[in-house]
Amino acid sequence: MNAPVESTPSTGAPHAALTDYYRDEQARAGFVRDMFDSTAEDYDRMERILGFGTGLWYRGQALERAGLKPGMRVVDVGVGTGLVAREAARIVGEASLVTGVDPSPGMMANAKVPAGVVLVPGSAEAIPFADAHFDFLSMGYALRHISDLLVAFREFHRVMKPGAKLCLLEITCPESRWGRFLLKVYMKGFVPLLALLVGRKKNTRQLWRYYWDTIEACVPPEQVLAMLKAAGFTEVRRHIEVKGMSILAEYQASKPL
Repeated sequence: MNAPVESTPSTGAPHAALTDYYRDEQARAGFVRDMFDSTAEDYDRMERILGFGTGLWYRGQALERAGLKPGMRVVDVGVGTGLVAREAARIVGEASLVTGVDPSPGMMANAKVPAGVVLVPGSAEAIPFADAHFDFLSMGYALRHISDLLVAFREFHRVMKPGAKLCLLEITCPESRWGRFLLKVYMKGFVPLLALLVGRKKNTRQLWRYYWDTIEACVPPEQVLAMLKAAGFTEVRRHIEVKGMSILAEYQASKPL
């Protein structure tokens, strides 16, 4: 049983500290970086097996729904192995217009992105670019790994041009108790077992157990939307494309002109 430590709402943390994995919030960033570094080689393989409709086609559609168009300059925060960045490069039509930012050297070393996509070390809370630099900002399934949502959202706002669009893909708990139970059995039971069988890295099983625990402990969507508004975004909304599959959420917003 995971033992979260209560955090105050003012911190903007996406969830309380999960002390089965790290002792406190100060240790969280190092734990997450080491976890992704050590399992990066297995990540795409597990992603293909898991499905959930979160493959390349879904990511591409989500980016277009949020307003990504040819010629836009994109930053993909938490680029990981490049699944979102790949689709962004296809849509904008020129790979050099896409930049990926990630704190994990291991994930970026395993990224499969088109030639021309630039990958740079950085985090959601500290993006190494000037103000008003990008037309579009994306982040795929990394919201739960941010240390402070409000700090990150303000940083997103800073690097986006006036009128720029934002798209955050995230997995959230089903609203029904039965749906939550089924997803928990799948994510915390079946998926780690599958990782044990097909994964090559010893930490891959723990990664997917941690993945579920962050989903279960994450702040509700209403709080994410409120923090986006507090950071200065407008047209803030949560889009669910597949009815009955509310676990697949797209947070969309714009920076005012």
